[in-house]
Amino acid sequence: MAKAPSRRLYCIYLMCAWDLVFCQIRYSIPEELERGAFVGNIADDLGLSIREMTSRKFRLVSDGGAQLLKVNMENGILVVNERIDREVLCGRSSTCSVSQDVAVENPVEMHRIDVEILDVNDNSPSFAKSRYSLQISESTAAGALFPLESAHDPDVGTNTVSVYQISTNKHFGLKTQSRSDGSKIAELLLEDHLDREKQSTFHLILSAIDDGIPRRSGTAEIIITVLDSNDNAPTFDHQIYRVNIMENAPKGNLVITINATDLDDGRNGEVKYFLTNHFSQKVQELFSLDPETGEVRVQGSLDYEENNVYELEVQAVDNGTPALAGRAEILVGLIDVNDNPPELKLNSVSSNVREDAAFGSVVSIISVMDRDSGENGQVQCQVDPNIPFKLQKSLNNQYKLVVSGILDRETTPLYNICISAWDAGSPALSTNRTILISVSDVNDNAPRFTQPSYSVFLMENNTPGASIFAVTALDPDLDKNSEVSYFLLESRMEDVSVSGDVTVNSESGHIYALRSFDYEIRKNFQIKIKAQDAGTPPLSSTAIVNIIILDQNDNVPVIISPSMYNSSMAMEVVSKSAHPGYMVYKVIATDADSGQNARLSYQLIEATDRSVFSVRFTSGEIRTTRSFRDQDALTQRLAILVKDNGQPSLSSTVTILFSVLANATENFSERKNKPRNPELFSDLNLLLIITLGSTSCIFLLIILLLLALKCRQDRNIYGYTSGICCYRRRNPSDAYNGRCVPKTTFNYPDSAQTLPIRESYNYTVRLSPESSKSDFLFLKPCHPTLPLDDLNIRDTGK
Repeated sequence: MAKAPSRRLYCIYLMCAWDLVFCQIRYSIPEELERGAFVGNIADDLGLSIREMTSRKFRLVSDGGAQLLKVNMENGILVVNERIDREVLCGRSSTCSVSQDVAVENPVEMHRIDVEILDVNDNSPSFAKSRYSLQISESTAAGALFPLESAHDPDVGTNTVSVYQISTNKHFGLKTQSRSDGSKIAELLLEDHLDREKQSTFHLILSAIDDGIPRRSGTAEIIITVLDSNDNAPTFDHQIYRVNIMENAPKGNLVITINATDLDDGRNGEVKYFLTNHFSQKVQELFSLDPETGEVRVQGSLDYEENNVYELEVQAVDNGTPALAGRAEILVGLIDVNDNPPELKLNSVSSNVREDAAFGSVVSIISVMDRDSGENGQVQCQVDPNIPFKLQKSLNNQYKLVVSGILDRETTPLYNICISAWDAGSPALSTNRTILISVSDVNDNAPRFTQPSYSVFLMENNTPGASIFAVTALDPDLDKNSEVSYFLLESRMEDVSVSGDVTVNSESGHIYALRSFDYEIRKNFQIKIKAQDAGTPPLSSTAIVNIIILDQNDNVPVIISPSMYNSSMAMEVVSKSAHPGYMVYKVIATDADSGQNARLSYQLIEATDRSVFSVRFTSGEIRTTRSFRDQDALTQRLAILVKDNGQPSLSSTVTILFSVLANATENFSERKNKPRNPELFSDLNLLLIITLGSTSCIFLLIILLLLALKCRQDRNIYGYTSGICCYRRRNPSDAYNGRCVPKTTFNYPDSAQTLPIRESYNYTVRLSPESSKSDFLFLKPCHPTLPLDDLNIRDTGK
């Protein structure tokens, strides 16, 4: 009758940072149970609910091969999955069990389930042959023993052969003995002398009976033939031979030489050796016995891990008639050799680890075993010390692979972790196993601009809405953690917001101008741009963009002096006595541009007589090139071009009429009636212009004279804000000097700021000795270094 399943639960709680629990549960079931038969309630024994079994990924981890057991996930019951034949699974081993690991997660736990398979008396004893023949000499003395073939029963314990019986007779009985492995052997005992003449043949039935429930038996027929006397059986030197050999002994290696002697003479004393059939066929394949010499040799591959002791039974049979035999036992012990490398088994592996995983986080649980024994089976494991992972040993030759360092996906996104295991044998054997671990991304990197600050050079008069620059920020993270958006932060310059001048594309980082810039109004400004990723929480960084407006030649030169107001011409007076090189006037112009665009040059493009005046190219000074002649026209018209150095160049023109006045003693009527060079009057229009110009100059000189007299009366006043000149006398020989401070301010070339007109551009009024009569004024530039308190009027001669 089959025994009911039983269980034993052993739990070891390992209290540590990983809160792992290792339990060992032991069940006992009989063999030959039907598929689906109840083994145990694994859920109750582990304290897990059905819901927890599913959520914690409850599973059986098989060592490989057939899956003999399985768990019903609906009720947590461990059941038989396949028919279990103990004899096939464990052979004649006294104990037999099936071991499987149970793995659950969150937290990670490993439990060992050992299911002991109990033997059932499902096999009857059997003999190798149904009929055996035995010859016994009639001279054999009572008490002689004759070995009989043993019955084979694959069951173990009480279910194997326990009793041999022989059919009732008056000459033979049985004697049973127990072998070292617990099995029974039977020998035929001659209880009474034989008489071949009375009975030459015996037919006996040999029965082998086990002690199982119910008891089973097997029979064989023994036919005994009585022969004449060969009354001495061979005898071995030792009843039990013991020998040890290495498990890697090569084929043909001598194990032992046995020897038996027979006291008979002649053929009755000739002995041959044989292996009996009292052991399995596999053992017969591993060893051979020379029948003549008694040498036992290796003829197969030995394996200590499969069986460390082999038991051989040998017979020595003589050549007598009938033949007599002696029996001996050979125990061959194997010496373990380090011939099995360690085995690594990954019970639970997390293929992805967050790069912010805490130290000690369990990545994998690894089981290590070595089939060798002693030092050959002692295993050590390690991983590369230069990686942020390490092994920690736990129970039952298990290791935990845990995080031991800082993970950075951006530096190392993937780890090929090589686990090395080696035993303590000599030489040591090793095994390597590689685990592929990928590091999952965490938003731990803020976007970084390619530069902390950028300089953008933008030509003024740009097109509004056009892209002027693009910034780029890089984020080494993955997916959303690396998606960068750009934002324009509030920027102010001189307490004025510039955020409305530009905008930035949030996806591409392109900066667009919202309006057209004017270099003359603003030369540069600064904006701040933020780059932010899409991670949780988002990370950001900023960069400064300096926008520098470049000048464009978009302003024509502006002529400040002479000031023409509503007239297209300026009237000036020059003395006829002016010597060559004398500066009669200076054209002053300014340009709102800068650099080369504001670098001005002056050029005489039209003149009444080009031989009289010249214009300095860079300063705009108008000077006489020779002394005046009587035939020269009294009114000289000059057209001067002022242009900048931009590309393309812009220009302005001014026309100046110079009235050439003689000394005051000269009569205007006489001068008028003098014969003149006909060439000067070849053009009537030119004559009219000169006449009108002269009249205007005389009127202007009268006004200047009145102003000069007024300034002379107010000596103590140094100057006027209205731009009127005042005069000071340096010494008696000096002419009257006037310093003018006009209100107008100008932009000069190569200068970024606006300055007032320099004092060197002011003019001094010179009066001729006859000024009291003529009241004409002559102008020349004032020297800025003249003292203001030394005011004097000197005569200029002619």
